Amino acid sequence: MERYILSHDIGTSSDKAVLVRFDGSIRATASAPYPTHYPNPAWVEQDPADYWNAVCDTSRRVLDENGIPPEAVAAVVFSTQAQGVIPVDETGEPLYPNITWVDGRAEKQAQNIMRKLGGKRIFTMIAGTPIMGKDCIAKIIWLKEERPEIYKKAHRILDVNGYLKYRCTGKMVTELSGASSYGFDLKKKTWLSVLPLAGIDMQKLPPLVKSTDLVGGITKQAARETGLAAGTPVFGGCDDVQAAAVGAGQQGDGDVHVYLGTSAWVAASSKTADKFQHGAAAIQSADPDMNLVAGITESAGANIEWIRDQFFRHEKEELGGAVFNFMDEVIASVPPGSDGLICTPWMLGERCPVSSTTTRATLFNISMVHTREHLMRAVYEGIAYNIRWILQNFRTDYGFMSEDIRIIGGGALDKGWMQILSDITGKTIHVVENPRNAGAVGAAVVALIGLGELPSFAAAKSFVRVSATFTPNGENAAVYDTLFAQYQQIYRSLSALYKKANGERFTKEA
Repeated sequence: MERYILSHDIGTSSDKAVLVRFDGSIRATASAPYPTHYPNPAWVEQDPADYWNAVCDTSRRVLDENGIPPEAVAAVVFSTQAQGVIPVDETGEPLYPNITWVDGRAEKQAQNIMRKLGGKRIFTMIAGTPIMGKDCIAKIIWLKEERPEIYKKAHRILDVNGYLKYRCTGKMVTELSGASSYGFDLKKKTWLSVLPLAGIDMQKLPPLVKSTDLVGGITKQAARETGLAAGTPVFGGCDDVQAAAVGAGQQGDGDVHVYLGTSAWVAASSKTADKFQHGAAAIQSADPDMNLVAGITESAGANIEWIRDQFFRHEKEELGGAVFNFMDEVIASVPPGSDGLICTPWMLGERCPVSSTTTRATLFNISMVHTREHLMRAVYEGIAYNIRWILQNFRTDYGFMSEDIRIIGGGALDKGWMQILSDITGKTIHVVENPRNAGAVGAAVVALIGLGELPSFAAAKSFVRVSATFTPNGENAAVYDTLFAQYQQIYRSLSALYKKANGERFTKEA
């Protein structure tokens, strides 16, 4: 009987269950969406029960629809969205919705924490980076101050991965890469010492485990709900950025990959880099012996979906899923540089290359010559400018010199966008096979190492194949160099105005 790893990729909008063979190829997939709630400006919540219901649904379907017996699943592992804050009671019942990674409600708490600990400069010396209203430390203190009854009743505060592992095994733990989102000492491999100084009760944070550690087996109740066999091993897993690095085959020192999905990130594996610079975070890799420097762009594919829904609604209704092929034709019909039109992608604020909860998307230099097609291309280009800025900072701050970059995520399937990205960054772009499932494959590698089926994280390289390559068109370099400089200047010129326009919304409830 062939055996599989059941890998769940818990993203911002859906869960994808992926059955991965021991050679890294994919046997079957199933997905289920869940909603996101926006109860107040800057608040972005999800119901933890929706995650579990999706996991149960996709687990059953991926087995039943493909005639695979539960006993064929050798292990279960999760790759999840990071920076979730889920307070639970002693029975594991959530006391409050997940305060998700894009939620920016706690800006006041972030500023107060740094002020309490000697100011931004002193805090940065202690913690390695200043904090903002989207960081877990600030959001936990928000709970303590704004929902004291919830905070007092909370037995543990779990992230999304920890919550799902609990539903599977009955054990409350936090994996090392997940702990990095809260506050983690990369050298000592433990919670950061600044957390209790900030006012966090350390008893509410769970014990730590490695990504490859066996957490426990599927309980009888979880078996009934998921259709899996009781006792099936559940491993520590990791956050999505770390899983993607493994799934891209980019675990070598200095290897760089880019993820393009609802959000986007640039990440580089490193043996030594442990500093936070220009909004990029040095966090724990899935590999306990490596760090990962990650610069996250809050909104990428979500911006493209927005412009599709607002300006190409008729084409979406008429073409369905083929609308993206139409969009590729649209951007190809507009000259590189969109005739001077620039669109910044900061719909939800930004983390990297600039760290701000108050920035917003901006159309710059629009004129009578511009059409909706120009706007479409400018959105694609704006995200690429942001990625170029992150890569530029990576080179300056960390010395990462990679000229060949691997791309994963659904955006990697857009050939027009890949050429734009190559032209704007000046890098050779390699798209991996099954780019949408790179995170799930990476998490499966974690489980295979835990089972002893793979010797090391370096073995992931042999799992990953490249399906397409894009090289820069030198004829477009001059126009993109000019517009990129203008793109950076837009932020520098407007950052104070963004703060004035949006700052008060982050300290008041609607």
